[in-house]
Amino acid sequence: MTLDEKQHIIVCDDEAPMRQMLDEYLSECGYHVKQAENVQSLRRFLNAGEPALIILDVRMPGIDGLTALREIRMSSKVPIMMLTAAGDIIDKVVGLEMGADDYLVKPIDLRELQARVKAALRRNEVFIEKVEEKTRIKGQIVFGQCQLDLDAARLFGPDGNEIPITAMEFSLLRVFAENRGRILNRDQLLDQAHDKDREPFDRSIDLRISRLRRKIEKNASKPEVIRTVRGIGYIFG
Repeated sequence: MTLDEKQHIIVCDDEAPMRQMLDEYLSECGYHVKQAENVQSLRRFLNAGEPALIILDVRMPGIDGLTALREIRMSSKVPIMMLTAAGDIIDKVVGLEMGADDYLVKPIDLRELQARVKAALRRNEVFIEKVEEKTRIKGQIVFGQCQLDLDAARLFGPDGNEIPITAMEFSLLRVFAENRGRILNRDQLLDQAHDKDREPFDRSIDLRISRLRRKIEKNASKPEVIRTVRGIGYIFG
């Protein structure tokens, strides 16, 4: 595999030993890694071109990882894996709500890192393939005040402007569109919308649906588009 054929990963962490460890290990796994010591450095790399994956530390001096995540999600669907401190459940919850694809807890198990990186990249490849190939349902699907273009994997608001969504958010909307009127429990949603090799965060489906509701519902606190069926799951339509 040549350098140009390698998948590019940006590691953004203010701790040099952590960046170097991830760089060396991921390089041995066949990836091309760029190190960013802060968000300003990360921005410069992104301005030069979008990577295949970003590994982003949550706690950094100055501009933190969650602020950077929010900024990136305004215009990009690039997979983002957050680095969080051990036991810091708040960072995990907030990161998932803001559009992170996955998280890793420090201290990092390098074998787990490799598995999660592979899973995140594979999910994104499937997402891109679904944009390019024919899907079971085609065209525009109305989700409340929004329209989902299944062919282009894009969500549009009532004003016609695009609303950024991640690959996993698109997968959830697609599953709901394909199962309109059917109650889906969390296991079914995880099975159909997520990578089967991934061990998901227990509340990840609830968090992502909550985030989607803020985008498609007139009143996210009283959802009418994707409704909760107490004790069972969710239903669209």
